[in-house]
Amino acid sequence: MTIGAVIFDIGNVLIEWQPERYFDRKFGKAAREEMFAATEPLTLHDAWDRGADFRMVVREHANRYPDFAAMILCWHDDWLDIVGPEIPGSVRLLRALRAKGVPVFALSNFGVGNFALTENRYVCLTEFDRRYISGQLRTAKPDARIYEMVETDCGADWGIAPEQLLFTDDRPENITAAATRGWATHLFQGPGGLADRLVREGLLTEKEAGQE
Repeated sequence: MTIGAVIFDIGNVLIEWQPERYFDRKFGKAAREEMFAATEPLTLHDAWDRGADFRMVVREHANRYPDFAAMILCWHDDWLDIVGPEIPGSVRLLRALRAKGVPVFALSNFGVGNFALTENRYVCLTEFDRRYISGQLRTAKPDARIYEMVETDCGADWGIAPEQLLFTDDRPENITAAATRGWATHLFQGPGGLADRLVREGLLTEKEAGQE
């Protein structure tokens, strides 16, 4: 079936998400490894991805681990130094699809507060035809509910069936969850592979995909 829309994940698809890089640079690798092992800061995302307040979640975590409080608070205070930069090849594909009139959506696990900060820095995040942000929807990938919400909206507002959705994400569990629902999927491992897939689907020419 012809693809009716392309759905992009954001982190590590359109903008880089490598928080270790920031903490290694600011505090040193050894200190970062100690903090990550002791406090598991990546679990913070489980809360704000489902709608919890960004600032409150970080402050509560810092209070729980006072020995590492200064580092943990950076998760909020230095957010824009932690996230990014954008991935130029992916942004180019997003814009090429839009130029062809192909609907492009975002489906991302992201908190409300930190997404607002991030979209102000990276204008590409404002260029989607529709955005499905987990913190706003209060459910996150790979839970079935968030995929159901996307399907309902795409069917009602766009007339696009699940099997007409092409979803790209860097996390295999998120891809698997979409594939079980009949979505076309692409495990993102770089802009080149995604460009190849878009050309194979007939959504872009090689020139439009930057392959010439």
